Amino acid sequence: MNEEKFRNLKELFPKTDESQILQVSEAIESLLEMLGEDKSREGLEDTPYRFLKAFAEYGEGYQEDPKMHLMKQFEAESQDMIVVKDIPFESLCEHHLARFHGRVHIAYIPLEKIAGLSKFSRLVNGYSRRLQVQERLTKQVADAIFEVLKPEACAVIIEAEHACMTARGTKARGSFTQTYATRGADRDLLTYLK
Repeated sequence: MNEEKFRNLKELFPKTDESQILQVSEAIESLLEMLGEDKSREGLEDTPYRFLKAFAEYGEGYQEDPKMHLMKQFEAESQDMIVVKDIPFESLCEHHLARFHGRVHIAYIPLEKIAGLSKFSRLVNGYSRRLQVQERLTKQVADAIFEVLKPEACAVIIEAEHACMTARGTKARGSFTQTYATRGADRDLLTYLK
C-alpha cells in the first residue's frame, strides 16, 4: 500500500495505530488467499485498501451521537400525528458482517416540539451505520424519538432484507423481516405505518 493510501486510512481510522492498519490489511490479503485468489492479481492489488475505506464508511455512525439530529426543534402547532415513511437505510449485520437494507417508517404525536423531517433520516443513518441487528436498530430509533422529542407517543417499523439470510445459509431470496417498536400511550400508531 502506498504512502498516500496509508495516510488516507489513518485519517479514516484516527483512533487506530499504524500497526493495526497494516495487520488488518495483511489479514484481508490472507483471506483472499484462503479463498484461492492471487492477492497480487491486478483486480485485487488494492482490495485491502478499498475494503478498509468502505468499512470506515459503513461504520461512520460510530463517529456521532445520532440523537443530536433531533436537538434542533420547533414549536408544535398541534398535537396531530406526523408520519415519515420509506426512509431508506443500509447496515451491516453484526453476526456475519453482511449487508441488510430496507425502509424505516416513523409516526409520532407531538406534545410541544417537532423536528425537521430530514432529521429522521439522519437519525436512522446514525444508528444504521454501525454493526447492528434490526431489532436493536428499531429500538434505538424509537427510544431516541421518545427521549428527545418527548412526544405523546411514537412508533417505528423497519422492513429489511438481510443478505445473511438471502445470499447465504437458506438463501431465502425475497424474504423481508419486519420489526416494530412503540413508545407512549397510543399503541394504535402502528396501524398508520402499514
